Amino acid sequence: MRIFLFLVPFLIVTVSFADQPATKPANTTILPDVFAGWKIAKPAQTSKNPTIADSTNAGVLKEYGFTDFAGAIYTRDDGRKLTIKAARFEDASGAYGALTFYRMPQMLSENIGDEGYSLNERILFYRGNVLIDAVFQQLSAMSAAELRELSDDLPKPVGNNSNLPRLRDYLPKDSLAKNSLRYVIGPSALGKIDAPIPSQYIDFSKGAEVVLGNYNLPGTPATLMLVGYPTPQIAADELTQVQSASQGHQLGDQQLEFRRTGPILAIVAGAASSSDAKSLLASVNYDADVTWNQNTYSSRRDNPAHLIVEVIVLAGIVCGLSVVAGIAFGGFRLAVKRFFPNKVFDRPEQMEIIALHLSDRSQKQNDSP
Repeated sequence: MRIFLFLVPFLIVTVSFADQPATKPANTTILPDVFAGWKIAKPAQTSKNPTIADSTNAGVLKEYGFTDFAGAIYTRDDGRKLTIKAARFEDASGAYGALTFYRMPQMLSENIGDEGYSLNERILFYRGNVLIDAVFQQLSAMSAAELRELSDDLPKPVGNNSNLPRLRDYLPKDSLAKNSLRYVIGPSALGKIDAPIPSQYIDFSKGAEVVLGNYNLPGTPATLMLVGYPTPQIAADELTQVQSASQGHQLGDQQLEFRRTGPILAIVAGAASSSDAKSLLASVNYDADVTWNQNTYSSRRDNPAHLIVEVIVLAGIVCGLSVVAGIAFGGFRLAVKRFFPNKVFDRPEQMEIIALHLSDRSQKQNDSP
């Protein structure tokens, strides 16, 4: 009994720790109030309307999976100001795509966040599923380091939401023009960039995604456009339609070369020679890769330790109930026998004993002649 009473507090504490969630709740705010000596001047402007974030490209933001926006002005003790706009997306692919959409060719690469660029006082970078557009009133030698600290304070996506598009890995790096890579997952964004194939010939309703970049081939520039579909069968059907449109001069008079590799359509447009275009197409080769796309976090239901704790608790409860029931039954019987002796239990008429009288039989045998 003493051992059981000692185990009860231990089991309660163990269950309380087991009931705690495995992961911390997601941070609902995007921008911190303070970072690297910068203090927010007034509460950040927040909205879930993409028009507030960018009235001109609201449709583009929707295609990239825009969820919410936050804008704030930060100040330092020396009077400098920093204006920050933050857009959060459903996953890291959306933030990366928005970065490629807003990035300008003349920007310089910066080691900020997952990928960053700068142009004078403006710095554009993304971290996880958040895109940051920061404009300094006056730059300093520590401006990049300060934004790196801000990057560390931004909320992070979990699970598959942190994955980047694999289609961009198939774009050849050799001769790729600076800052020309674009990642598109909708017709609005595709219609606002210089794409060789119009959006009406890309079926985004079937899960298409597009990556394109400009290349400096010998003597002439060219554009390589990759269109990824979920299956090779869909890609083959779409290639037939695009080739038919090209042969019917529905895509203009531009020179186009086509190739399909797995579920990817590769298209080269420009004044490059046929041999150079085919050489560029040949550098795009699909490599099948099996990935585990289910969530890898462990819930209480999937936690073996939690099951063991629950079994121990159940066993303790059963033992406790058994002890209580035994004490109750024994105490009730003793109380009845004390206050009602020989009336309920152990009544004389019920106390029958069968006696064999073995000793009496042996005595009779000894007494007989």
